[in-house]
Amino acid sequence: MNRVRLRAAVAAGTAALVLAGCGAGGRDSGGSEGAEGDTTGITDSTISIGTHMPLTGVAAPGYSEINTGMKAYFEHVNEQGGVHGRDIELSVKDDGYNPTNTSKVIDELVLKDEVFAILGGLGTPTHSAVVDFLNQEEVPDLFVSSGAQLWGDDPKERPWTFGWQPDYEIEGKIMGEWIKENEPDAKVGLFLQGDELGEDGESGLRTYIDDQIVERVEYSSGNTDVGPQIAKLKASGADLIVGFNTPSYTALSQLVAQKLNYEPTWMYTNVGSDPKLAGSLLSKFSEGQVKGGGALDGVMTTEYIPGVGEDSPWVDLWQQVWDEQGGKGELTNYRIYGMSMAYLFVSALEASGEDLTRERIVEVIEKDAQNWPGPHLAPFRYSEDSHLGISGMRLVEITGQKTDPLTDVLVTDLGDAEITKDPDSAAKAEPGKNGMPEVEVLE
Repeated sequence: MNRVRLRAAVAAGTAALVLAGCGAGGRDSGGSEGAEGDTTGITDSTISIGTHMPLTGVAAPGYSEINTGMKAYFEHVNEQGGVHGRDIELSVKDDGYNPTNTSKVIDELVLKDEVFAILGGLGTPTHSAVVDFLNQEEVPDLFVSSGAQLWGDDPKERPWTFGWQPDYEIEGKIMGEWIKENEPDAKVGLFLQGDELGEDGESGLRTYIDDQIVERVEYSSGNTDVGPQIAKLKASGADLIVGFNTPSYTALSQLVAQKLNYEPTWMYTNVGSDPKLAGSLLSKFSEGQVKGGGALDGVMTTEYIPGVGEDSPWVDLWQQVWDEQGGKGELTNYRIYGMSMAYLFVSALEASGEDLTRERIVEVIEKDAQNWPGPHLAPFRYSEDSHLGISGMRLVEITGQKTDPLTDVLVTDLGDAEITKDPDSAAKAEPGKNGMPEVEVLE
């Protein structure tokens, strides 16, 4: 029996035992009076959800803060009576950014804990290990914390999975168009993680600057020796490096470049460009020889939600939520990421109404989420034909811990879809009363 079938058999057996033992929960029962569909993880007073994230290991810096932002916002919601009278309970499992561990903890969340949905599972290689299983079990797999196209480009194959952030291909396209228009003589080198993060980013870039790319190098996540890759980029004569990589590798690439006296212009994907984290990692990796402050000054990146230090009512709300509900530490861009995703999830619950089911939440996201206000700078692309997330971003330059815009908010889609300016309708949205989404129940 293969792994998928074995999981399905275990799931069926587990569900049967639970239903026989307690007579509550499970498919077409329990949770939501009047609901028709799967109410697993729902009671009259609670909604149980889960996620996998690297709380330990090489990817933990920064990423381990996302769940703390999610929890803080959910506590804010729960203190106001929850959503349609239900509190949100989030279970966070540490997978160490290891796909084998991800399979294990998702099994626990789905088969043992019987959560309603998985929210914000983090990582391209890690979530790839469980996306088919979650769709086999018909578990809402919402707002994956990764920009891989896999989460939204084929809803017929993966009907229960939705992306959230802009995918790496459209990010690469927006970067590539800017380079073509503003740095047409640049010799471009690519520093890529050896998976969909790097592949999709490169695909988008080559749409516009294929003839400007003089070298590409890859690294494997977990291998911290990137000396050969940076040396190869230097030898190629590349004077503008575009990195599609995680935060640790931003710091490592900067450190190696300094050791080699290599000073190209840098542009990094938003997932690897948090200036505070990169600075602290650079200081750590250099054992204090390199001071982290201002480590990414002059570096270009993209943004699709307002971040720390920006003049935004959303940042004001997140600061209030963190001050009231957060744990140790200060508000960071990763905590803002978690709160922003949590806000969208609460919007989906609001739109689903009291008769919440797994099927219902998928339906309302497909039909209505494009209309929901939130901190995202560009609209979502959700529909029956696409489960891809935010449709655009703006290019920015980092100065200290803040960013200065280089472009308007730009929107596009996969392939040869044109890049256009967003009319600012999404970027002008403000938080609802008391920080709660103002979303009507979808009829």
